[in-house]
Amino acid sequence: MLYVRQLLILFVSLYTVRIVLDELGVEDYGIYGAVGGLVALSAFLPGSLAQATQRFFSFSLGEKNDERLKKTFSVNLALYGAVALIAFVVLETVGLWFVNSQLAVPDGRYEAAQALYQYAALTFLVSVFTTPFMAIIMAHEDMKLYAYISILEAFMKLGVVFLLQYITLDKLELYGLLVLCVGIINAMLYIGICLKKYDECQLRRFYWDSALLREIVGFTGWTVFGQISTVARTHAVTVLLNQSFSPVVVAARAISVQIASKVNIFSGNFNASMYPPIIKSYAAGERQDMFALITGGSKITFFLLWVFALPMIVEMEAILGIWLTTVPADAVLFTQLALVEALILSVSMPLTAAARAPGKMKGYELILGTIQVGIFLTAWAVIATGAPAYSVFVVAILANILMFAVRLYLVKRLIEFPATAFLKSTAVPVMAIVLVTAIPIFVFNKILPDGLYWSALVIFASFFLSTVAMYYIGLDKELRSKVKVMILSRMPRLQRA
Repeated sequence: MLYVRQLLILFVSLYTVRIVLDELGVEDYGIYGAVGGLVALSAFLPGSLAQATQRFFSFSLGEKNDERLKKTFSVNLALYGAVALIAFVVLETVGLWFVNSQLAVPDGRYEAAQALYQYAALTFLVSVFTTPFMAIIMAHEDMKLYAYISILEAFMKLGVVFLLQYITLDKLELYGLLVLCVGIINAMLYIGICLKKYDECQLRRFYWDSALLREIVGFTGWTVFGQISTVARTHAVTVLLNQSFSPVVVAARAISVQIASKVNIFSGNFNASMYPPIIKSYAAGERQDMFALITGGSKITFFLLWVFALPMIVEMEAILGIWLTTVPADAVLFTQLALVEALILSVSMPLTAAARAPGKMKGYELILGTIQVGIFLTAWAVIATGAPAYSVFVVAILANILMFAVRLYLVKRLIEFPATAFLKSTAVPVMAIVLVTAIPIFVFNKILPDGLYWSALVIFASFFLSTVAMYYIGLDKELRSKVKVMILSRMPRLQRA
């Protein structure tokens, strides 16, 4: 069910971006990307707490400690309330000042940009209260429930873009308002389901634990630094491009980030499903199981992204030409580079989960966060020298290669992880698959003539070759046997259907 959900969300989300771009126009879409990016600079707060929530819930579930679960819920609820208050004050002071005085907005669109900012700020505040309940569902590994809610959210967002075509109001303001409505409905679903389904999620009694609060705040404090650096690597760069280039460049950047994030749904959600068992294995002292989860998870996370990323990188111009009525300049190159960056990051995702298992985040986040902040500062310096806009993606790609090496070294120290064995069983097959599939597909693309039929043939060949290579090169004998058993077990159900 989780993968059906991912396919539906992928196609619905990509189609939604196309309609929004058509309805808003390139200029307004660029404004939306800049304003939304500014609000998203605050996302490190609930994002950091979400990681703490999932880590501490998963740890307590691994220990089978019901009392600690109830305390974790109460303490996290208080923390999210404080985060919401801090975010409200910052957004309505510093954020509003930046929109009014610093953000580059075309003439005649300042009022719409201000209204959009308020809607985006409210949507963010609603998401603050949604995040802990989403993390609780993930900690319980209730993936089917998570899939159903996510599918509903995707279709609600699709409904929003259709409403844009029929309501005669300022479309930029209207889009912000409708996205806020979707956020409110989504929050009500997550909160209502968690309060009803999980015993530890209750409001009748407040379980306070000062020691647990200090532990969570200590964990979260350094995670916040890491999240700030991540936000600087994405949304702050969008604001930087807004300051240095035209709204069309910002629109191209927004499209590339959207596509990369949507294609990353498969690997990202697979990794999210790996996070709780990795933490639970650590809490239960099952280290070998944990190491196997990390190694297998890194390969599969990459494979799930590669099978979609390769055909899109090769045929990006044709795909964007079909998908978008108006393709902003630089959108093709930006999206190709964004997918390369996502592929490098995907191998590191299970390592990031493993680093959080011991709860010792200071050294890890300080080193990785410094590198990620350096991405923004380097991009700023490069753009200041007159470099083209795509250079910000090149900076991020090089930094992600460095961060992979650093993550592996730090995880080795934190949990005595066998780094050499990991490289042999993960990095070697990943590189082999890239070479075996990318070279023939690029050659195949070059020798074929232009045209929709030929592009479809290249995409099909890429899917087929990537799948075969992953099965025979990427998976070891044990994993191949498990995949074969899983496929055969599903055949009778498919035949009955």
